[in-house]
Amino acid sequence: MPAYRVLLIGALLAFAGCRPPHQPVTPQPSPMQPKASIRELMDAEIDPSADVLWNSVSVTISVTGEHDKQPQTAEEWLTVRRSAITLVEATNLLMMENRRVATDDAESARPGELSPKMMQQRIDANRAAFDGFVQALRSVAIEALEAIDAKDPARLMDAGGKIDQVCEDCHLAYWYPPDAAPKN
Repeated sequence: MPAYRVLLIGALLAFAGCRPPHQPVTPQPSPMQPKASIRELMDAEIDPSADVLWNSVSVTISVTGEHDKQPQTAEEWLTVRRSAITLVEATNLLMMENRRVATDDAESARPGELSPKMMQQRIDANRAAFDGFVQALRSVAIEALEAIDAKDPARLMDAGGKIDQVCEDCHLAYWYPPDAAPKN
């Protein structure tokens, strides 16, 4: 056999990982092991971070006139930025495999919410749609972060409205009982 063929065969085997063709690769379990539930992430990271963004800018009209609230100092912008970063990164945590809605499936429903078991069933029935809502949240949280970096309160307020809408749409699909949905 010519030397170049031996080299070619050797290179192909090395490239193929020295395993015969068509041998299935054994999937490795994810090294990520979620501890907190979706509810806990909502309570500890998602909602508090979104609240900081929502409360950072506002326009109030009163008898004394129009009052604009927005971050003024570098420290105020940094505080809002940290919350935006937390919100962006928390979306990655929401999409981790094997994360449950609640730490205990027997946990009772909170007022105005489905039971954790029903929420989990809804998510499990269409995980791709749930992840789509989470990715939409990530996208608008990035818009908020970009507005913060530009120190643009109007864009931040706009992004805050989009965050609220994405959250509400997801909650309507997964969190609220059908009779709790707002009527048009």
